[in-house]
Amino acid sequence: MSAGVTSLKRRIGSVKNTRQITKAMELVAASKMRRAQEFAINSRPFKDEARLLIGQLSSVSDVKLDSLFKTRPIKTELLIVISSDRGLAGAYNANVFKSLVGVVQENKSKKVSTKIVTIGRQAGQFVAKLGGVDHASAHLMLGDHPSTDTVVTILEETIKKYLGDEIDSVKVVYTQFVSSIRQDVVANTLIPYVIDPDDKKTEAKEMSPLEVAIFEPSVEAIIKSTAERLIEAQLWQALLESVASEHSMRMMAMKNASDNAADIIDDLTLELNTARQAAITQEMAEIIGGAEAAVKV
Repeated sequence: MSAGVTSLKRRIGSVKNTRQITKAMELVAASKMRRAQEFAINSRPFKDEARLLIGQLSSVSDVKLDSLFKTRPIKTELLIVISSDRGLAGAYNANVFKSLVGVVQENKSKKVSTKIVTIGRQAGQFVAKLGGVDHASAHLMLGDHPSTDTVVTILEETIKKYLGDEIDSVKVVYTQFVSSIRQDVVANTLIPYVIDPDDKKTEAKEMSPLEVAIFEPSVEAIIKSTAERLIEAQLWQALLESVASEHSMRMMAMKNASDNAADIIDDLTLELNTARQAAITQEMAEIIGGAEAAVKV
């Protein structure tokens, strides 16, 4: 057996082993994606209802009096960036980092300082090498089910800095899950919270001032509590959307890797068969040549 045939056999075996690994990772990612997708979709109504409540209360009280709703000139902006702890997820992390760099460059053009809080090991490593920004803190995703303690810790520190005028705006950069084949990176403003006119619409009739007056201790107190919960819900939802997007993109990346491995195996097998045929032809030519030489002798 020639060295070329032996080398091709080894390469085919190596690619087959790789395909088994990528296929297994594809199946695992698909299973995790389905669970993460359910969590992300099922929690969306909670965020929507909180937004609706803020919209209803704002019709009878000046919500902007609450500190979390006040807008002011932006001198320093805090970005909460969500990535994965692991790689092998296609362009998932690269897309987030591209959007992050775009926001940072936009801030530089506006003379706005940028602070960054990272969630996910990949984002932490990227921002550590990114110049011109303040890497305020770094957190891990903590697996497929991010800890609520992480959200509360980040939120408390963020609100404290905002109320202390250390930062003037907070955005969260994450990947929103749309479908198993589509995920969009978005940069949404978290603080100050801007009320959408649609938030004031209700399916039933709108509350009247008398109906709202029965709230205790006061509408303002309810608004403050609801605002904090809404911000917490938005950040939590961003984490869930990110996890679902990560598994979706990892599933697609591993599927593409498995398909590419299958194509490579087909090409190498064809090359192996050609090499074998060439070796057989060469051996037959040598046998025939030897036989003819023997006859002449």
